[in-house]
Amino acid sequence: MPIVVAAIAVVLLVAGVCWVLLFPETVESLRQAIAKRLGGFRRRAGQVGDRVGHGATRVRSGVREEVGAVHGALRRHWLILVVAAALLLIPPIVIFVTRQTVVLEDFRGDDLAESSSMVAQLLRGERLTPPPPPPPEVFTTAEVRRLRPEIVTADRKWGQIDPDLQQRVLAIYEVMRRQYGYEMVLIEGYRSPQRQAELMAGGKATRAGAWQSCHQYGLGVDSAPIRDGKLQWDMEDPWTRRGYFLYGELAEQASLDWGGNWRSIKDYVHVEMTDRCRAARVAKREELSRQG
Repeated sequence: MPIVVAAIAVVLLVAGVCWVLLFPETVESLRQAIAKRLGGFRRRAGQVGDRVGHGATRVRSGVREEVGAVHGALRRHWLILVVAAALLLIPPIVIFVTRQTVVLEDFRGDDLAESSSMVAQLLRGERLTPPPPPPPEVFTTAEVRRLRPEIVTADRKWGQIDPDLQQRVLAIYEVMRRQYGYEMVLIEGYRSPQRQAELMAGGKATRAGAWQSCHQYGLGVDSAPIRDGKLQWDMEDPWTRRGYFLYGELAEQASLDWGGNWRSIKDYVHVEMTDRCRAARVAKREELSRQG
């Protein structure tokens, strides 16, 4: 802020000095006009009409004289004009060059849905690291085997997930924990095309075949809240339902698509980068087509 105030002061000062240097005749004419105007008030009211008529003539003549004077001044003082223009441009150039915008290289402000949100602030900060995984038995309980048997053998390696998606999901986890008190757990990241085909054949976990899911490209992940050492799935439970909907809202803030918004099948655990995934699927189809 101080540099802006100083720049404005410099601009005004330079403008005033340049005006006096470039147009001294105008300053003198202004002084004379004011003096004449003050003198006119002392005359009798009966002379007002004559004074107005003569004044109009003088104004027209004065305008022509001033235009000629300005033209002549510009020709005589062109060097001063160039220097003045340079001085006027220096302050804004200094402000533009010295200002700084610090944004993490991998994240652009226009990629973020809500720059004021905590998710956006985390993405603009230092790189986030995955939390320690829960004990393996969390994914092999009798309840998990009954309700979500596919996650028993799921891949949960963060390194297999696209780095951009990884940071966005970790930011969501952090906000869920800090602001809402939910601990989130990665239940599946990368999924091979062979596993995808097997899950589709089972008819429960997915309707997408091999190379049709964002999981194959590292652009989709599944997560769930954990409470008392158990993964939570029951959408009839108010705490669990609130957690998944918060997860979906934060996903939107991180420019991700949430499976809970899908029409055909609700996949509350899933988030993905749909646009990049769509492009990856197109590229894969073209590759497979070339291979015959």
